[in-house]
Amino acid sequence: MKRIVVLVSGGGSNLQALIDAAARGDLAVEIALVVSNRKDAYALERAVHAGLPTLYFPLRGYADRERYDADLAARVSAAAPDLIVLAGWMHILSPAFLNHFPRKVINLHPALPGAFPGTHAIQRAFEAYQRGEIDYTGLIVHYVIPEVDAGEVIAQTVVPFEPDESLEDFERRMHRREHELIVRATGLALGIAEGFR
Repeated sequence: MKRIVVLVSGGGSNLQALIDAAARGDLAVEIALVVSNRKDAYALERAVHAGLPTLYFPLRGYADRERYDADLAARVSAAAPDLIVLAGWMHILSPAFLNHFPRKVINLHPALPGAFPGTHAIQRAFEAYQRGEIDYTGLIVHYVIPEVDAGEVIAQTVVPFEPDESLEDFERRMHRREHELIVRATGLALGIAEGFR
């Protein structure tokens, strides 16, 4: 069975989608470790509830990001992952981390390729729709490279806007689609997508 490490910073709903898919047998993976850079991330509670190993690994105390990333890479390497999934990880990883795991780190980004890189992509897309600039947005899962949200796309989906929808409703709809896409893309990246039902 393939081993994955999941990096999280927040609520962990995408982590939960991976936990649920693995428990159902829809994704043949073992979640070997869940890492958070925030102590109060609810994702850590989700991991503990599922009986998964966790690691709280804060940036605080490090003089520079590269030293942090190198130490994080060492801790993640100890879990022997076949794939590292960034599921709401709010930290840009440098080559000090990425060079340890070539084509083994994937990230979910709530926008289509080249559109709205970085943070608050859902809100920025919604505001662009409100201004009449776009009719749809989408989601991608991509391989992580040093350039933010610019790596090769593994899987993507288009999400059209609905008239009179609030930002909160749109965010909920985007999150539902994220949960589907992150599971599918993890399987594709591991070469086990045929295991989906």
